[in-house]
Amino acid sequence: MGDERIRAAVASDVAAVKAVTDAAYHRYIERIGVVPVPMEADHAANVAAGKVFVTGKPVIGLVVLEEHDDHLFLDSIAVHPDAHGTGVGRRLLHFVDAHARALGLPEVRLYTNALMHENQKIYPKYGYEVVERRVVGPYDRIHYRKRLD
Repeated sequence: MGDERIRAAVASDVAAVKAVTDAAYHRYIERIGVVPVPMEADHAANVAAGKVFVTGKPVIGLVVLEEHDDHLFLDSIAVHPDAHGTGVGRRLLHFVDAHARALGLPEVRLYTNALMHENQKIYPKYGYEVVERRVVGPYDRIHYRKRLD
């Protein structure tokens, strides 16, 4: 798998960030009936803003994070399908917790599409609890939070 460090993405990573995001989310297009929001993100702007953290050489996984006053928002997590089952996602989720703690934030929040059933099994295993279900336009989302102690 190569480099297992998680580091801030740089401009030269933008194409890989897009490729991994597209590979990770493409399978959901047919299921949810719309293109998942992470696939339409402005990856270059997110990287330039310091929101994207990547792992692997070449990049095989990433998270997009937004710092708020009272929480860290996990906007997107993507692992290339070729790396599923290798612990990349677990490492990224642990990184998110550590990053929130380093910023002095008490919790991490995220949401997932209600039709992305796999995610609803994963997040509770990592300490996330369902906060609410909310429909926004064509997106039926389940919102989660994880309180950090």
